Amino acid sequence: MSFSDSETSSHGTEYKNFKHVSRDRLLHEMLGSSGSGDSRSSWKVLIMDKVTVKVMSSTCKMADITDQGVSLVEDLFRRRQPLPTMDAIYFIQPSKENVVMFLSDMSGREPLYRKAYVYFSSPIPKDLVARIKNDTSVIPRIGALGEMNLEYFPIDSQGFVTDHERALEELFGESAQNSRRTDACLNVMATRIATVFASLKEFPFVRYRGPKGRDGSTTNFRELVPEKLATAIWNNITMYRSSIPNFPQKETCELLILDRSVDQIAPVIHEWTYDAMCHDLLDMDGNKYVHEVPSKSGGPPEKKEVLLEDQDPVWLELRHTHIADASERLHDRFTNFVSKNKAAQMEQRDGGELSTRDLQKMVQALPQYNEQKERLSIHVEIAGELNKVIREMGLRELGQLEQDLVFGDAGTKEIIHFLRTKQDTAGENKLRLMMIYASVYPEKFEGDKAAKLMQLAKLSPEDMKAVKNMRMLEGSEKRKASSGSFSLKFDSQKKGKAARQDRTGEEETWQLFRFYPVIEELVEKMCKGDLPKDDYQCMNSPQPATREVNGSSVRNAPPKTAESTNPRSVRSRRTPNWARSRTSDDGYSSDSNLRSFSTDFKNMGQRIFVFIIGGATRSELRVCHKLTSKLRREVVLGTTSLDDPPQYITKLKLLSEKELSVDSLRI
Repeated sequence: MSFSDSETSSHGTEYKNFKHVSRDRLLHEMLGSSGSGDSRSSWKVLIMDKVTVKVMSSTCKMADITDQGVSLVEDLFRRRQPLPTMDAIYFIQPSKENVVMFLSDMSGREPLYRKAYVYFSSPIPKDLVARIKNDTSVIPRIGALGEMNLEYFPIDSQGFVTDHERALEELFGESAQNSRRTDACLNVMATRIATVFASLKEFPFVRYRGPKGRDGSTTNFRELVPEKLATAIWNNITMYRSSIPNFPQKETCELLILDRSVDQIAPVIHEWTYDAMCHDLLDMDGNKYVHEVPSKSGGPPEKKEVLLEDQDPVWLELRHTHIADASERLHDRFTNFVSKNKAAQMEQRDGGELSTRDLQKMVQALPQYNEQKERLSIHVEIAGELNKVIREMGLRELGQLEQDLVFGDAGTKEIIHFLRTKQDTAGENKLRLMMIYASVYPEKFEGDKAAKLMQLAKLSPEDMKAVKNMRMLEGSEKRKASSGSFSLKFDSQKKGKAARQDRTGEEETWQLFRFYPVIEELVEKMCKGDLPKDDYQCMNSPQPATREVNGSSVRNAPPKTAESTNPRSVRSRRTPNWARSRTSDDGYSSDSNLRSFSTDFKNMGQRIFVFIIGGATRSELRVCHKLTSKLRREVVLGTTSLDDPPQYITKLKLLSEKELSVDSLRI
């Protein structure tokens, strides 16, 4: 019952990016190929549940769906009007409730629709297939019955989420030891991730970050989360190998599974790209930006929503650029636009009569002029608002201190000086600074030191939870202080004075653009075959012996070998200016890379997938785009949720709560 697709993997003849494949499958393989075909004008009804409607809306536009002959979109569980002359397409999860609802729609003497084309978002259990086959009145009315195997939510041309907003709490929180709840979360997550590979017809090397306790020491259940997820994904993909026609039997790509503990700095440090700053500093609802426009009736200004998404070419060009670079580009583009557009030139003339020829040129240029002017004006307004917030909140000095901490160029002395001299700094920004400090200097938060630092920063006990709960992601219970006082101990590799080293061969084109997420190094190492095999296990390798941990059987890894020496600080030169001019190609912000991005896929190597349990950041998504251009391999980021700093901090605070309300996650 597998639903096959046509040459969509990287080993096929035509290369399409991750989101393009997903969109094509929904529009052409499901919607376009369904229907009786009695006439060219026949319309169809599309029926979805609460999960599949999210899949569809994150992948396709309503206009795309309409173009495939769909005139009506319905909710499976709402009362619907009978349309016995129309065909219906069901795109639903393979649950008992959904199958029962479908059968009630199509059984009996008067079904709701003429024919039903049923597609499940993931593999359907055999007992539900038998239930459908046993209803003899429904079988003749089924035009198609298949598995789309597409149950993930694209957030970008190279990113997707599994929609597990509570993954941190369910897998790493105080209540995470409830194995039934944890297993249920991981199983759904694994099913959705596996449908990515089923949809793209990719067979991955499945690698995961292994637990730290391989030397006989106690392994905490939190450290086993990546391994458990990898095992569940592997089981799903193994099933696909035998059930999906033309599914590759040899590895065609790589998957690396990590959890949020791999990099606790990336979610809270200020990221200085246009995209990240929009979501961090502006009051946006998802990708919606609300701004005021003059009223057409002459009244007070009206509010207008603008979507910052891939369909906006200005957004596509600027999103991964430094905010200073984005501001410069917008100024240059607007000036260039006015100088070349006839309508703009006419608008700026100081009176005087226009010739017939001038009027003709102006009218011809007006539609394009109005659209481009509005688009550019919106981004000029956004960039201006961002620069205003940066000035008012004093983010330049704070951002410099954050990056100096990460690269070992600042320490306790600079932190204390900042907290004493910048007491008007917003509480959330001071908390983010303390979280970075705790990641680089965990020993400074042992015993009473943490309380003294929090007192100096004037942070509340509620804020202190965020710093304290960082240890829960690390997972090692043995690292708690025996006295009962708070002690923060991270991986021994993080005890150096620097959490990052400067990237060799990459010039710091813009100030405050020095930081990079850990996954950038990990992906590059994996490409070179340099990823430590002791730390990052592979499911495709021969199975080693198993061991018992917390009552469950898991695989043993080979003994850990000695690692390299502690990281050293490499101080880079700085200019006193706010931002430097563009002097180098940064690999992901140049016009040429962005403009030729779609055509650049022609000569790509095998795909790389990185999945982060517990939420990913916009800086990590940016890095995937950068590495795609650099490595000539499409790098796709998957995660349980894409979190901006305020959302992540809220979730981290709630890790120590016994019960978590869904409402409390709404920032």
